[in-house]
Amino acid sequence: MDNNNENWERETIKQIALAQVTEQRRARRWGIFFKFLGFMYLFAILALVKFDWESEDLTGEKKHTAIVDVKGLIASNTEASAEKVIKSLKAAFKDDKTAGVIVRINSPGGSPVQANYIYQEMQRLRKEYPKIPLYAVVTDLCASGGYYIAVGAEKIFVDKSSLIGSIGVVMSSFGFVNTLEKLGVERRLFTAGENKGFLDPFSPQKTEEVDHVKTLLNQLHDNFINVVKEGRGDRLQLTNEKLFSGFIWAGEEAIKLGLVDEVSTTQKVAKDLIKAEKLVNFTPRRDLFERMAEKMSTAVAEWVMFAQFGATP
Repeated sequence: MDNNNENWERETIKQIALAQVTEQRRARRWGIFFKFLGFMYLFAILALVKFDWESEDLTGEKKHTAIVDVKGLIASNTEASAEKVIKSLKAAFKDDKTAGVIVRINSPGGSPVQANYIYQEMQRLRKEYPKIPLYAVVTDLCASGGYYIAVGAEKIFVDKSSLIGSIGVVMSSFGFVNTLEKLGVERRLFTAGENKGFLDPFSPQKTEEVDHVKTLLNQLHDNFINVVKEGRGDRLQLTNEKLFSGFIWAGEEAIKLGLVDEVSTTQKVAKDLIKAEKLVNFTPRRDLFERMAEKMSTAVAEWVMFAQFGATP
């Protein structure tokens, strides 16, 4: 009996000791984790602040090239909205250290209204600041509304593989009339105004409605063509019948057609033409804490994935 008690006491003490050691290891691991987290937090703040100083400090004497990015869909609620792009352009031109401005474009297009707002503002700023050159540099894609904006610059530079053009207007829809008939569904559409429901996908097409849409699209297309002619002038090869057909071209072919000027990059244009190698991006960005939170969440996710597989920090 005494031996059994003694063995039980030893086993209990052993289990308690092992539990204590395990708890100490766990506490140490979490302690290291939180120290690491705090270090990463401070490091992220310092890195972001340093980046902001390097990219946005405009107090130095050296002239810089101002960058304004037009990325993605051009629409009122996107990063490439007229409101955001125009605000950036104004800030870039107003800065005393700006030697030149580059609108860097990577966009498939979007709203013709938003694109026209930006184009008109580019034209206005060029007149207001005649000593500050305004160039457009295309990365991957500059189509439709993106090209509409580009022609507002003095020159357009591309990569050999950039895609340029798509000078046209499109409106698409579907027709489900026969589908409804097969399903035995009756369409009930009530309007005030005889053409209020025109091009309804559940109703048969009417010739006068189609003609109206074609006229509308042609008007928008003519506006687009006039803007391109105004911006590019005699550089355009107007003898090419497909120039305004909606086709897109690779960079080198676009140069031959007069749609763009040369093959070059942002850095090269800043160095060789603007004579100011320092680049300062005036495109609105998320604030410091939003970017810091994103970096921190990524770091925490990586740590959790690391710890999940039993690795000891």
